[in-house]
Amino acid sequence: MTAREFILGLPAKVNPEALAGKADTNFHFKLDGDGGGDFTAELKDGNLNISEGLSGESKCTVTSTAQVMMEIIRKERNPQMAFFTGKLKVSNIGELMKYAKAFGIM
Repeated sequence: MTAREFILGLPAKVNPEALAGKADTNFHFKLDGDGGGDFTAELKDGNLNISEGLSGESKCTVTSTAQVMMEIIRKERNPQMAFFTGKLKVSNIGELMKYAKAFGIM
């Protein structure tokens, strides 16, 4: 599985109960390298929609390589160490922490 496939498949993987009561938000994912790309994850009224490209105003932008993102998802890389070493950049860590578990990112 590539990072692109993972991100595009999020709506089918996320338990709707995990998103219930969460505030509307908009994430941008910028993943360089093979299997990456730019993606927008929009949560509105409890529904998660993913689109290719960057649209709308992001409350949190996650920037990395597709390889590092997949290593984090597969639990082969510690997300905190990736963040502290600059391999994972997050514009709003508080926003990411609200949704990371529901998204299966951390």
